[in-house]
Amino acid sequence: MDSFEETKKLLDNSVLFYIITASMDGTYSYINGHYAKQFSHINNNLVGQPCYITMHPDDINTCVEVSVKCFENPDKLFPATIRKHDGKGGYVYTQWEYKAMFDDQKNPTGVFCVGYNITKYVAEELELQIAHDQIEKNTDTIEKIVFQQSHLIRAPLSNIIGLTSILDTTLLDSNTKNICDMILESSNQLDEVIRSIINIARKT
Repeated sequence: MDSFEETKKLLDNSVLFYIITASMDGTYSYINGHYAKQFSHINNNLVGQPCYITMHPDDINTCVEVSVKCFENPDKLFPATIRKHDGKGGYVYTQWEYKAMFDDQKNPTGVFCVGYNITKYVAEELELQIAHDQIEKNTDTIEKIVFQQSHLIRAPLSNIIGLTSILDTTLLDSNTKNICDMILESSNQLDEVIRSIINIARKT
């Protein structure tokens, strides 16, 4: 218990970390100043109040399950991500580590928890995932473009170039031959444009 008391004193005025202890009946037995300030919109004095009043309902079971693990493994710390009411109709994300507390007779007295706000990190992770999904979507689109340009467009274009070349070698009047030459030149130019698009798409 002495180590817990020392930690509580050390971090009682922390501006980064939350320190709380919960008694065996699931009520707050201690909260540090930072936690009290951040969640004063729920209750001005959380000590003695049920711990669940600050939590997202779906995270209450997580809290219970992690607490049980603490008493099953008293020498270990166990992590938990808990959403807390932000006072604006939403939630902040908090990351915690739990450890079981015992008295001098080895009787369980509650759970010691140290945590901090990870809302910004969660938001950045969400933005990163959205960006990743968009990249995958764009990559799929680019691959489809490359396939269409390479197979669906260049194949008939190559046929046009080949047929025009054959026509150009036959006996044609000068006007028709001139038209064939222009078709061949335009086809070759279009083929170069398509090749360029494919190369750019593959490098993207």
